[in-house]
Parts: sequence; structure tokens; C-alpha cells
Amino acid sequence: MSAPVEADVRLAAELVRGAGSLAAKMRSAGIGDSIETKTSVSDVVTAADKAAEKAIVDRLATEHPGDGILGEEGSARESATGRVWTIDPVDGTYNFVRGLDWWCSALALTDEDGIVLGAIYSPAEDAVYVGGPELPTTRNGVRLDAMPDTPLALACLTTYLHPAKLRHPSGEAYVRVAAKAASIRILGSGSMDLTAIAQGRLHLFCQHSVPDWDRLPGAALVLGAGGTTTQVEAGGVLWSLAGAPSAVAEAAEALTADPAQLPQE
Repeated sequence: MSAPVEADVRLAAELVRGAGSLAAKMRSAGIGDSIETKTSVSDVVTAADKAAEKAIVDRLATEHPGDGILGEEGSARESATGRVWTIDPVDGTYNFVRGLDWWCSALALTDEDGIVLGAIYSPAEDAVYVGGPELPTTRNGVRLDAMPDTPLALACLTTYLHPAKLRHPSGEAYVRVAAKAASIRILGSGSMDLTAIAQGRLHLFCQHSVPDWDRLPGAALVLGAGGTTTQVEAGGVLWSLAGAPSAVAEAAEALTADPAQLPQE
């Protein structure tokens, strides 16, 4: 994987801080009737999401016109350089709308070899996280301690799965992991969950059908903090895992276990 250059690291931090600050300012002013529903009543988008994404895209158009863009709110541009900026202007929009603090602005830079870096800004903490496979993860410029390795039995699992899916094959695969974890949290922002994992506060991200804008920024931070990431197919869907190496390995094994071979209670 390519090592990030200092200018890209600095730009990524500035982009997420600017986008998150803009969104926070718009929320403080009142988002009113700007809320729209996408795929479900809990999958929403606001004028702040769209304005924050536009702010990032406009600056990238000036500074890196040849790079590709993939934005959650529809921004897209083919890459002429092999590099792509993947943007989530407000991750955790439901929390954002409801006045909760667990939301952020996030982006990732990838090239033809994979993840280069990820950056996440949490307005509630006024904290910018930046990291990647070849870039030790920092919080406001201070390097994080190495992530402790944690077995699944001692791990706090962060995820999202609606209870209606529990009786589906994907839900059965999830239960095989969740049953082995020490605790479970469903907090509503995958990128924010991954900042906590990179800091050793949570231990394992396990969620299926995760789009790149929800997966790549935080995965970069986890890798930069000494964790691991992987994707596995189980229950008819693709699962994304990130966190402490032992917990990730055990979760991957549990997801792909043959239900017919498991002990019956």
C-alpha cells in the first residue's frame, strides 16, 4: 500500500474539520424541514449532509482535479490518477438529527493498491483522527497508543442489525458472533465506532453490507493503530470486520461456521 504524503494528510484533516464544522453550524441554526428519508425512516439526509459534501468536493476539484470522488450523497467523478476520495459528510445522520453527539464527518483516500489514509472529525470532541496502514493513527496530532489485542470473549462488539433480520441467515450468522462477545453496542455511526476501536475503548466492528463511505475511513484508523480488518461472506451477505486482531479472527470464524456442525443447546 502507498504511504501517504504530508500534503494529503493535512488536506484530509482540513476537509473533515471544515465539513463537520459546517454541519454542526447548520444544526445549531436549525435544520427544520431539510430532513429527507432515503431507504427507511431511520435512513435520513439533511441539507447539512449535502452542503458538507459539496464543500469537500469543491475543494478537491480545485486541489486534485484528476482524483476520483465517491460521495454518500451522490457526488461522483472518475479517477484519472488511480486515487479516489470516498466521502461521508455526516456519518450518523439520525443521531445528528436527534441532537445526539455520536456523529462525524469522514473520508478516505484510496489508490490502486488499497487504503492510503482515513480522516474523521468529531465536532462533539473537537477531535480530528487521521491514520492508515502506513500512517500511525493520531487524535489532534497526538499518536494513539497501540491497540490492545483482545479476544472475542472479552470484546465489546459494535454493530447494526435490525431485530427483524435476526431470523434471516444473515441474522443467524450475526448471532454466532454476538453470542461470543462480552458486550454489544449499537451506537448509530460506524465511523465514530471505529474511532473508539482505534483507541481501544471498543474492540470489534462487525456489520454487513457496509458501503465504502461507512467502512474505509474508520478501517484506515484501525489499521494505523495496529488493528486488522477483513471482509467475509456469510448468511448471503458480505460482512466487514475491524478491530483487535484476535477478536476479528474469532468473529470471522464464527460468521462462516457451518450451522449444521455447531453444538445444539
